[in-house]
Amino acid sequence: MNLLKRHGHLLPALYIAFVFVQSLFFKFTDSPETVYIFQGKLDPWAASLGLPGLFAPGGLFSAHVIGSAELIASLLLLAGSFVPAWRRLQALGAVLALAIISGALFFHLCTPLGVQVVNGDGSSDGGELFALACGVWISAAILIVLRRDLLPGWRRRRRPAA
Repeated sequence: MNLLKRHGHLLPALYIAFVFVQSLFFKFTDSPETVYIFQGKLDPWAASLGLPGLFAPGGLFSAHVIGSAELIASLLLLAGSFVPAWRRLQALGAVLALAIISGALFFHLCTPLGVQVVNGDGSSDGGELFALACGVWISAAILIVLRRDLLPGWRRRRRPAA
């Protein structure tokens, strides 16, 4: 149990960083898949709600903005994982990762994007992006629970002696 307590944070942190970092290539190079998701599916949906350009290049939730947030979360998670004095960074990275991925899950479930992303050419990811996002959400939640004492406002309250 001591080994799990001392090193149990590594697997979820590494999983999140892996998923986020491997997606950066697609987001920062404007790959056809990323352009289709952000500009082909999400931006027209946002425009139908009166928010055109929200997911377009330069928009508040563009692929580059989301990719940058994922990079920051990954750096915080990794720094906090390998430098014990910086464990609070891991906790903050987990909170940021949970926020990012909660948005991703919302857009998969509540927009025309869907659980299985079907590209313009008819090819489908078979739900892989959604499954990875679910894994990131669970991993971030685990890290937040493991590091809750390091988060402001989440400190355990001591019960007064009876």
